[in-house]
Order: sequence, then C-alpha cells, then structure tokens
Amino acid sequence: MNKVKKSNIKESNLKRKKKKYSMKSIDYGLLCAILVLLFIGIVMVYSSSSYYALYQKDVYNSEFYFIKEIIWSTVGIVGMFLTMSLDYHLYKKWTPWLVLITLGFLVIVLFAGANINGAIRWIRLGPLSFQPSELAKYVVVLYLALLIDKRKGKIRKFKEGTIFYLAIAGVFALLILLQKNLSITAIVMMVAFIMILVGGAKLSHLFSLVPVGLAAGIALIFTQSYRLDRLTSFLNPWADPSGDSYQLIQSLYALGSGGIFGVGLGNSRQKALFMPEPHNDFIFAIIGEELGLIGCVAIIVIFMFIVIKGATIAIKARDNYGFLLGIGIISVIAIQAIINIAVVSGSMPVTGVPMPFISYGGTSLVFNLGAVGILLNISRQSKEEEL
Repeated sequence: MNKVKKSNIKESNLKRKKKKYSMKSIDYGLLCAILVLLFIGIVMVYSSSSYYALYQKDVYNSEFYFIKEIIWSTVGIVGMFLTMSLDYHLYKKWTPWLVLITLGFLVIVLFAGANINGAIRWIRLGPLSFQPSELAKYVVVLYLALLIDKRKGKIRKFKEGTIFYLAIAGVFALLILLQKNLSITAIVMMVAFIMILVGGAKLSHLFSLVPVGLAAGIALIFTQSYRLDRLTSFLNPWADPSGDSYQLIQSLYALGSGGIFGVGLGNSRQKALFMPEPHNDFIFAIIGEELGLIGCVAIIVIFMFIVIKGATIAIKARDNYGFLLGIGIISVIAIQAIINIAVVSGSMPVTGVPMPFISYGGTSLVFNLGAVGILLNISRQSKEEEL
C-alpha cells in the first residue's frame, strides 16, 4: 500500500509540474502591439519617403522604399513566426556558433564593408546589404544569458562576474566602434549592464564602473571631430543651421509644425527634400508633423505597453535563462526607442539609431521581429500558478 501511495504522489507531482510549465498560447497583446507598430511604420515609410524617392537619382519612383519595406516586413514576420515556434532553449546550443559567425561578420565589414552614405557598416550581398551590428546586439543578449545562467554564482564576484561579462560585451562593442558606430556600441554596453544587473551582480561592483564608462564615452566624443561637432551643434543648434545642425533644426521645424493634431497624413512639408532621408532615423519627426502630438504620444504609449509586456514575460519565464533572454531583448528595443525619440526631439546629440519597427531598414526590422518571436516563445512557456 505504501508503494502504491508513493507512486500516486509521484504521479500527482509530475502532473502538477507539467501544468506549471505547460505550453500555452502566446501573449497576443504583445503580438498585436508589434503588428500595430509595423503597420504604422509601413504607412509612414511610404508617406515620408515618397517625395524623396521620386526625386532621388537612379530611383525616380515614389513607391520604391514603400515596396522594399513591405518585402522586408514580410520576411521579418515569417522570421518572427519561425522563432516563435522554436523552443528558446535551442539557442543554448546555437549561441556559440552565432557568436563566431557574428564576430566574423564584424571583422569582415572592417575590411570589405560597403560605403553607404559615408559610413562603412554594411556588407554587400548582391543587390542587398547586411548590417552585422544589428545582429550583434541580439547575439550579445543570447551569449550573456547563456553564460550568466550557466556560471550561476560567479555573477556575485567582481572579476569573474561583472568584469568578465562586461569584457565579453566589450569585444563586440569594440568591433562595432571600429566601424565608427558609437551609438550601437553604447547600446550593446547598456544592454549588457542591465542584464548583469538583473542577473544578480552586486550594485557596488556595477556602479563603481559607471564613472569609467562615462569617462570613456567623453573621451570617444572628444577624440573624433565629427562627434564633437555633433555635441556642439546639439548645445547650440542655431550656431550652424545649414551645417551640422541642419537635420536637427529640420526635425524641430517638423515637430513644431505638427502641433497637437498634425497637418494630416501625407501633408508634411519637411519631407519635401528639406529633411535628409526622412524615412530613416528621423521618421518620428515626420510622424509628429503629420499626426501631431497625439500621434507621437500614441506611439510612445504603444512602446511603453510593449516594454511592460516584455518585462512581464521575462519575469514569468520558466527559468533564469528565459528571464535573462527576455530582459535583454526588451532592453534592446526600449533603449533604441528612447534614444531615437530623444535625438529627434533635440534632447540628446544626433546619432544614427533607427526607431524599432517604424524606421526604414531591412536588417534592423528583420532582427527586431525575430527577437520578438523569441520573446513570444518565452511567453508560451511562462510559469503558471500551481493548482
């Protein structure tokens, strides 16, 4: 009888565990919010780029960027549903290979990168271009999540924990910095900082390094003349309105012209060859002009909803690896959105960070959607209260 009772207890415990970690439906709230942003992005890319594309050399087609954005959105959605259907634990096996591949791409771009708009950050693949730094942001998240989870208690130590993990992220950041891409470099290190913090590192260890990070950032700005010019133009935009401050001033004109309700979809004046490439990093300014303060606030609210949803999914993840992975993914999206809005509104110096899911750009869009797919898979395996 005792054996029968013990076996019954074991079976009931197994059933309870299965219920606790059973597969369920994805977080449809997050999925819907992402699709809404994607739809807004497609519409605004068409609105902001139509005039620019019509008069661009070798294009002369108002729908050029709109069609490409639809193609990349389709590829990104397929990628999102693919990663959503894959158990996120599989990335533990694939991460070492992804690290090697990404580092290889980051080195290749230094020697054989294509010059696009004066920056060498892309690898040409026939008619397509690929930006390795966009992949690197998420590979760093995958790698740190794997290492922090695998090495457990090491996170509480200074050299073997905090310094070690920051050094890992620093290798990727250095290769990106050599491409003269300080903004993505900063994003990689900020995401690493957040992941190490939530991973259990001592606050005294992390915050003792903050002055070092700030000093390094200031040094990087003052050692490159173009970065220093961006800083001075930010501090006083009207000192050089036709030079380094031109894009920022056009952005402020666009936001100011929009008022509360905007001038109407498609009626932007700044996109008519005043704002350089209005469909890229400064698309939020065109949104402000055409949809007004209400449109801008709506997009900010959607991003806030996505960040809250992402953080909630991470907290409810079935294991520490899923928690770290979720926090890392949502941190990349949140930091990019904050920086983009800050730049467009003149709250920080101009830097090239696209707005997630809205700015034009195939590489960024595909990897962002793929990362959201991983987050949705984590939501399928979240903890449930025991019955």
